[in-house]
Amino acid sequence: MISVIIIYIILAFFDPKNILSSVFKSIDILLQIWPVFIFIILLTAFINYFLKPKQILKYFGEESGKRGVFYALLTGIISHGPLYAWYGLLEELRTKGVKDELLIIFFYSRAIKIPMIPFSIAVFGTPFTIIISLYILLFAYLQGKVFSHLYHK
Repeated sequence: MISVIIIYIILAFFDPKNILSSVFKSIDILLQIWPVFIFIILLTAFINYFLKPKQILKYFGEESGKRGVFYALLTGIISHGPLYAWYGLLEELRTKGVKDELLIIFFYSRAIKIPMIPFSIAVFGTPFTIIISLYILLFAYLQGKVFSHLYHK
């Protein structure tokens, strides 16, 4: 953060008008994503307080099986906000023993956005929306499996 401020100060000598515009744009973006960061911080605190590592591993650990895949797909679909906002929480879950395969399934299944489904149906039709959603879920699962086989043997 300090390095960014230093770069802004240095660049302000060369083009103060554009730097000011850039600063305002950065502040605007920060204000837009701030609620997501608060949500993720609260969700992380909730998970740390109420869920113990044994409970998390029951659903997302090595022994989670098909139930873990189902929960990874489901949580990926219902998760919202920018993906980078989830990195801290997912890294913490990973250190607690969540399988990489399930994290990849989570990441991939985020491509299905519940608020966009009605729009997709209106534009592309119901059959297309269902088929593309099923393909996304299938390839989320396959991508997790491929990663698991390539990097954990």
